[in-house]
Amino acid sequence: MENELIKKAQELRNRGFTTGEIADELNVSKDTARWLTLQTTTSMSKKEAPVDFAINWESLGGSSSRMRYVSAAMADMALKYGVADVVLGIAISGVPFATLMADVMGVETGLETSLAVFHPVKHRKDEEAKGAISSNFARVKGKRVVVVDDVITSGRTIREAVEVLKSQGATPVAVTVLIDKKGISEVAGVPVESLIRVRRLG
Repeated sequence: MENELIKKAQELRNRGFTTGEIADELNVSKDTARWLTLQTTTSMSKKEAPVDFAINWESLGGSSSRMRYVSAAMADMALKYGVADVVLGIAISGVPFATLMADVMGVETGLETSLAVFHPVKHRKDEEAKGAISSNFARVKGKRVVVVDDVITSGRTIREAVEVLKSQGATPVAVTVLIDKKGISEVAGVPVESLIRVRRLG
């Protein structure tokens, strides 16, 4: 498994992916993605690998009907916090869930729920840049917003999205994720709901 991840990480790096994009693609932390790209399949670095869990959800991501069912469950969790005007998907993997959730939430509430997209810092080559909400989708100012991602690894990207939303006059009401690898119940005062929470024992 480790050699397979190393090979995938290096293939992605060779195709021009940033460390943050590699982390998203492999569903690992940015530190783990960096470590993987520095390895070879024949010799491991003397530096110990970061503690992380690799998540493979190809069986879910490859099926639109499964994605819809999971997104409906995530929408149900978000609706505990009231009606949202906008569902904000974190690029890249949060966007498909957010798209389907906005549709489901609109049907459930009888109100149109808009879609917005957030581009996190980890996808930028210039790490001094800030995350940004795409201008091609819904505006968030004055809106109640649910933030959606696939996996929480450290919580940094979610925190970044929440801070940008608040700076733009939005009210983040909840965060929903498929998998929480950190065990986070809230970020910057915003509740976090996850379908699956991974915990290390010992």
